[in-house]
Amino acid sequence: MPANALTATIHPTTASIPAAVWNSLVPSTSGKTDNPFLDHAFFLALEESGCATARTGWQPQHILLNDASGAPVGLMPLFLKSHSMGEYVFDHGWADALERAGGHYYPKLQCSVPFTPATAPKLLVPSGAPAIRAALLDAAQQLAEQRDASSVHATFLPQAEADEIAGDGWLKRVDTQFHWHNDGYASFEDFLESLASRKRKTIRRERRDALIDGLTVKWLTGSDLREHHWDAFYAFYEDTGARKWGRPYLNREFFSRLNQSMADRIVLMLAYDGDEAIAGAINFLGHDRIFGRNWGCTRDVPFLHFELCYYQAIDYAIAHKLAVVEAGAQGEHKLARGYAPATTYSAHWIAHPGLRHAVADYLEQERRAVERNQEMLDQFTPFRKGERLDR
Repeated sequence: MPANALTATIHPTTASIPAAVWNSLVPSTSGKTDNPFLDHAFFLALEESGCATARTGWQPQHILLNDASGAPVGLMPLFLKSHSMGEYVFDHGWADALERAGGHYYPKLQCSVPFTPATAPKLLVPSGAPAIRAALLDAAQQLAEQRDASSVHATFLPQAEADEIAGDGWLKRVDTQFHWHNDGYASFEDFLESLASRKRKTIRRERRDALIDGLTVKWLTGSDLREHHWDAFYAFYEDTGARKWGRPYLNREFFSRLNQSMADRIVLMLAYDGDEAIAGAINFLGHDRIFGRNWGCTRDVPFLHFELCYYQAIDYAIAHKLAVVEAGAQGEHKLARGYAPATTYSAHWIAHPGLRHAVADYLEQERRAVERNQEMLDQFTPFRKGERLDR
């Protein structure tokens, strides 16, 4: 399709794009978006709760492409950012370098799901037409010039999408997460049998100690989720946020809005002491995987974090025949618990020639360092030798 047959419109709110139009452009199976974080309802909850708005430094600038007949053919979720918080792909050093050189790094454009380090396509083109994807990138670069933005960043991309974007003059970046892969396990014990004996014993002990004194765990999803569950979870989430970064990115209203629109895509795992919830972890369901996101507690119990965030997610994936558990950003401690290194990808367009050249050199070195680190990490996976193929 020729580029001149396409019309790009910039949407300063998620609400200005009808949900049916948005979700028609997102990969879906049986009427549900494959990745819950790409669903219109997720972006709308972030916006209408006040979590991702101009006031918080996340001004929506979503690019919608229509063909000559007016039919929507492409979407790029995009935000005008006045800071680099809540992204999980760190560019503070780039910002400092440009500011020291007399330039300005902010505002910038960020193509991502706010506060969500989960891989998902960002150039949403159902036809797969390269010309439409190229038109989205071109529209983003033109928008950067119009908004006097220093750069455009597309983060947590599938590898193929990152490679394609990098071939269009953008810079590719890589990093590491830790994912658990379901090799057709019938039970958690079946999974443990694939591990070295010492690792099996360690995990069994951690699970036993986490639920000592009769603590229990409940999985809550869909209509089982009530506002009092969210009250309890938000107290846990606030505690974690206060410990890590001073204040949480998400507010209480966000979770209520999610409960109204996406309860069937959520699994809330709560740990109880009798009738009292003392800890919780929120997970989101995709087509073939479960995504672990936030956690917190009001009582410190040894290994309860590992139990709720990692082992319960594995239990759920096995029970529901899900292929992958994505447990969020960073965390080499996940390695000993059966989560293997996985490469994440991002792509970056930088207007300033000098900064672009410097960042390109830096990323080349960083990619080699990430590759070496992953090779080292692979040697410390807990699986018995020869039991698990490289992925």
